[in-house]
Amino acid sequence: MADMFRLTPVSAFTDNYIWVLHDHRRAIAVDPGDAAPLQAWLAQQQLQLEAVWVTHHHADHIGGLPALLAAWPGLTVYGPPGISGVNQPRSHGSTVPAFGRAAQVLAIPGHTANHLAYYLPPHLLCGDTLFGAGCGRVFDGTMTDLFHSLQRLAALPADTRCYPAHEYTLSNLAFAAAVEPGNGAITSRLQRDQATRAANLPTLPTLLADELATNPFLRTAQAAVSHAARQHAGQEITHEEGIFATLRQWKNNF
Repeated sequence: MADMFRLTPVSAFTDNYIWVLHDHRRAIAVDPGDAAPLQAWLAQQQLQLEAVWVTHHHADHIGGLPALLAAWPGLTVYGPPGISGVNQPRSHGSTVPAFGRAAQVLAIPGHTANHLAYYLPPHLLCGDTLFGAGCGRVFDGTMTDLFHSLQRLAALPADTRCYPAHEYTLSNLAFAAAVEPGNGAITSRLQRDQATRAANLPTLPTLLADELATNPFLRTAQAAVSHAARQHAGQEITHEEGIFATLRQWKNNF
């Protein structure tokens, strides 16, 4: 059955996307770090803001909540517990309503200690855990958590459409090409996404199938990726989590 809603990115700050699920009259905003561009877009589209979904506590994801709560009295804000403005806390295994359907809440910690994704098949709102061809840095989470969270996302159906919160794809693909210079899928994707950005269009959403083929953080079991990580580290690494940690540290300074 076709979706009864659309997903549109509203640009905020330098490279954030506030993803908005909407039909002809209602809207759900994901990670509204800045209220102003979202409110302007909602007014232009004549949409009623029905709910907000928050993935984690960083200011560029929740900074707009006070203004939105003031402008939309009774607004329902779903997200991890303990975040100011979240009035309907959620955790792994719970659900949130969306246009007559129920989105699954997935715990995907690592970037932060408490980070959620919202999965409304085939759509995955993944915040700062999975990016186009990359993944988030570790802040107050752990490298182990981030590795397992990405493994959880990698196990979703290959036709899953992933909606990260930042436009980082080109810089991530440059790193992916350094890790796997012989991967033709990375070369092809880089050319395609460079053309997309040149046209001032988002590279997102991204298909999970493309991530599995090009994202080094989902490819730690591949011989070329593990070899590159060992070469970079200058030592033997015997398990996938170690390969992942090496890649993440490498990317931090790339």
